[in-house]
Amino acid sequence: MQRWLHTLAHELFDFESPETTGERIYFRVIELFLVFYALLFCWNWGLYIQQNVSSVLLPLGIAKHVDISFMFDHYLALVNAGLVTILCGVGVFRLWRPAYFVALLLFHLQYVSRYCLGEISHGSNLVGMGILGLGLAHLYFRTERYRRRFTLGFLYFFIGLGYTSAAVCKLIGTGITWPDGHHLLMWIAERKVDVMSKFGAFEPTMLQELVLQDYRFGTVFLTFGLLAELSGILMWWRRYRYVVVLAVLGMHIGIFFTMNIMFHASTYLLVLLGLPWHRLTDRFRSFLQSARPPQGQRRRPA
Repeated sequence: MQRWLHTLAHELFDFESPETTGERIYFRVIELFLVFYALLFCWNWGLYIQQNVSSVLLPLGIAKHVDISFMFDHYLALVNAGLVTILCGVGVFRLWRPAYFVALLLFHLQYVSRYCLGEISHGSNLVGMGILGLGLAHLYFRTERYRRRFTLGFLYFFIGLGYTSAAVCKLIGTGITWPDGHHLLMWIAERKVDVMSKFGAFEPTMLQELVLQDYRFGTVFLTFGLLAELSGILMWWRRYRYVVVLAVLGMHIGIFFTMNIMFHASTYLLVLLGLPWHRLTDRFRSFLQSARPPQGQRRRPA
């Protein structure tokens, strides 16, 4: 067991291997992506709370233990969004080590304040998990290389675990018949009602047309999605990582074309995590350096 844990830690974090310039650039892009979406969510939630002042309808998270109705008054939701913005800026510029972790706590407060008003969303969960990874990395590591390695390994670990857990929950709730295409027919019909009530018209996509014509196409789509989710934990190992992440990304694209539901932040984050962008960056830099003439062979101006 100890050997297996050591192997898993090496696959996820690999603290000892040297770091390339491409890896440093790649991590910075992911960090800025997570910060951008965390702030986007916080400000959108803050504005929604101010426009829909109400009472707590469905306690979530910390709201199960603390009365968070105070967030509905005195523009506190917008003040909280401003604090998260400042803390994320402090974290980006490495001015205070606990900044990201405190930002995560306020991010969670903003989340429950928004979704205690009667609606639940998981479109921001991966972003919140990323901010948690950044917070823990800056709390427990002083070396930037270790912080970068920990954050990325943390993301792959919990994203993989989350998708596999989702698949297991589907099987527990519905059984092995969950991928039955008739279920997708029902969900498309429900989505049609939602779209009709909102826009007054419903135009099925190409994939929806296929499912409506023959439910067996729905069975194929749902089976692929279930298998992609079940394989989520395989992204813990580098040899399977990119294939599994791209499979999960394909599942999200399928959800968009069959249900008109798009989880933008999660999808874009999977695009970042699903390809070896750091290797491509390093190769591009090497190409530029090789194309540049040696110092002694550069032409001097006439």
